Amino acid sequence: MILDVIADTLIDAIKLLPFLFVTYLVMEYIEHKAGDRAEEMVQKAGKFGPLIGSVLGVFPQCGFSAAASNLYAGRIITLGTLISIFLSTSDEMLPIFISEQVPVMTVLKILGVKVIIGMAAGFLIDLVIRKKQHGEAEHEHLKIEEMCHHQHCHCAEGKILKSAFSHTMQILFFIVIVSFVLNLLIGIIGEESLSGILSGKQVLGPVLAGLVGLIPNCAASVVLTQLYLEGMLNAGSMIAGLLVGAGVGLLVLFRVNDNVKENFKITLMLYVIGVISGIIIETAGLIF
Repeated sequence: MILDVIADTLIDAIKLLPFLFVTYLVMEYIEHKAGDRAEEMVQKAGKFGPLIGSVLGVFPQCGFSAAASNLYAGRIITLGTLISIFLSTSDEMLPIFISEQVPVMTVLKILGVKVIIGMAAGFLIDLVIRKKQHGEAEHEHLKIEEMCHHQHCHCAEGKILKSAFSHTMQILFFIVIVSFVLNLLIGIIGEESLSGILSGKQVLGPVLAGLVGLIPNCAASVVLTQLYLEGMLNAGSMIAGLLVGAGVGLLVLFRVNDNVKENFKITLMLYVIGVISGIIIETAGLIF
């Protein structure tokens, strides 16, 4: 079992590597080359961020959520955009649906629901924040340089490639250690035990599925999707868990964003939106 856990952890890390490196490379370039112009571009793009983020999030790669956490910590994207990506992130759901030959219309409906919820929540959050900040600074300044100092890299030296590589390795190491521990725990507990907790509980389904979705690991989305396909989990519960599940996005957020209180608020916000959405779908009796 230990060898399987190590293999799964390393495979997940390898999948994340290019996303992390490209993300940090872009962030370094913006910090050192774009200057004030980047601030203006980010401000304008932020208004449409939830739209772009919710669409990109449906692609089956947890790398998008990890990249989003880094971009938010550097204030390159808005909170609404971050939430929209987290909510629409699909992780392993899409590959499993395809391998199980789930009807295309069913897959599109589920992805569509996730995109719409992510987009709506993102725009609403950004709107509330803009109103709250009315009369204050229109937006936060980029915090990429603060991230650099925090992680003791060499941004100030202008060595973009070296700094991006340094950021990537630090975060990747953190993810590998935590993911290994989580994979080991799930291996000991067993996915069948996790399935037993969720199945057959229509009322508490979305609440419990949301808690499973908070596990920063691809195994959560695998369990939720398989239970749904086996008819042991209703659509609302599955959607709740998948909306909350942001892959390693939350894990990275807690590592790169210094404001721990804000990180917990974002986690709670993600959970509440996911669970409420799931309960609404359950109450409406929607079947995909």
